[in-house]
Amino acid sequence: MNRLKGYIIAVFMISLTVSIISGPINIDLSMYTQIFLVYLLFTPLYSHLKTIVRTGNVNVDYSISYGFSFVLITGPLGLFLFEMVNRFYIYLHRKKNGTADEDEFLHTFYNIGGPALLHTSGYYIFYALYPFVEGIPFGFWGLIIAIATLTDFFSSILLLSIFLLTGNIKTSTEAIAIIKGRSIFDTLKMALSNGLLFIFLIEKQWEVVIALFVLNYLVGRSAAIKNQNMQHKIERDRFEHMAYTDFLTKTHNRSYMNKIMNEFDKTRENIAIIVSDIDTFKNINDTFNHTVGDAVIQHFAETLKNNLDETDYLFRSGGEEFTIILTNRDFPSSVALLKRINYEVETNPALSEYKGEDTTIFYTASFGMYYFKTNHELSMKQAYIHADDLLLESKRLGRNQVTVMEDKAVSGESAKEIIERI
Repeated sequence: MNRLKGYIIAVFMISLTVSIISGPINIDLSMYTQIFLVYLLFTPLYSHLKTIVRTGNVNVDYSISYGFSFVLITGPLGLFLFEMVNRFYIYLHRKKNGTADEDEFLHTFYNIGGPALLHTSGYYIFYALYPFVEGIPFGFWGLIIAIATLTDFFSSILLLSIFLLTGNIKTSTEAIAIIKGRSIFDTLKMALSNGLLFIFLIEKQWEVVIALFVLNYLVGRSAAIKNQNMQHKIERDRFEHMAYTDFLTKTHNRSYMNKIMNEFDKTRENIAIIVSDIDTFKNINDTFNHTVGDAVIQHFAETLKNNLDETDYLFRSGGEEFTIILTNRDFPSSVALLKRINYEVETNPALSEYKGEDTTIFYTASFGMYYFKTNHELSMKQAYIHADDLLLESKRLGRNQVTVMEDKAVSGESAKEIIERI
C-alpha cells in the first residue's frame, strides 16, 4: 500500500511540476473563468455516467474526458487547476452520499495528476505537429484522433503500473485485457468532442459549446439508462430461470408447469399431457443410497429430454415424477413416441458410483397420457388429473406400462386399437 501511495503522489507531483514549469495560463482571466465555469457546470453531470470497473481494490475509470480541449485552450497550468477543483468536488460529493470507497481520497490525487499529465503531453504534441498538418485536408482531425489514441494507450500503461503495485495483475493476459478495455468508439467520441469544443471555444461560440455538452450528456444518459435496463432484464431473466428450474435435473419445475398450463388454457390446440414416474424408486434408494437415486432421476430426465422437440415441455413435478406436454402431434404419433420412451428407459440403464465402484442400475418407468383439445370443455389441470389416473392404471397393470386415453372431443379410432397397431 505504501508503494501505491508513493507512486500516486509521484504522478501528482510530476504533473504539478510540469504544469508550473509550463508557464502561466494561456488566456486572460476573464476568458479562463468563463471556460472554467462552463466545464465545471457539466463535468460533474458526466461523473454520474462514468464507466467504473473494479479490479481488486482499485476502481478503473473508463469514462470520456474533456480535459484535452481544456488544456489546448488554457495550457497545462489552467488544466491542472481545473482538475484540482473538479476532482475534489466529485470526491466530496461521493463522500457525502456514501459512494466513496475507503481509498477515494488517495485515488483523487491520481485522478488529478494522471489525466493532467497525459493531456499536457497531448498539448505539447499538438502544438509541435499542428504546423505540419495545418494545410492538409482533415489534418487537424487526424492529429486530434492520433493524440487521443496515444493518450488512451498511456493512460492504460499508468493503470497497469498501479495494478502491478497492488498485485491485481499477475499475468500478461490480464494486462492485455486492461489495455483492450477501452473502446475505440469511446476514443473517437472523445477526440471529436474535444476537437469541436476547441474550435468553438476559439471562436467563442458559447451556445454551440453548451449545446455540445448537453448533446453528449443526453447521449451518455440514454446509453446509461439502456445499459441499466439491460442489466435489470438480465438479472430478472436469471432469477426467473432459477425460480422455474429444478436444481437436480435442470428441467422446468412444478411452478413453471403451473404457469405453462395456465397459458395453454387460453389456446385451442390438441396436446398430450403425460405423467410418469420411476417404478419402485424407493427400492433404489434403500438398496444403494440417495446419491445413486439422484443419478437415476437425472438419467430418467435426460432420457425424456432427448426424445422431445423444442415445442414440447418437460417438468419435474415431484420427487421421481415428471410431466410432459407434447404439442404439434396427433394422437397416434404421441402414443408412438411414448412407447419409444418407455422402451429406451427399460433398455438403457443409469450409471453411478457406489462404494467407490461404477454401478449399473436397471430401472423402468410407468406412463399415463391423456390427449385432448385445450380450451374445449376441459382445463389443463383436469387433463393432468386424468393423466395421473392413467399412470396409476399403468402401476396397477404391473408397472413398466403405457396407458393412454383420448378425449371424446378429438377421438377417432380407440386408444386400444392405436396401441395394438403401433
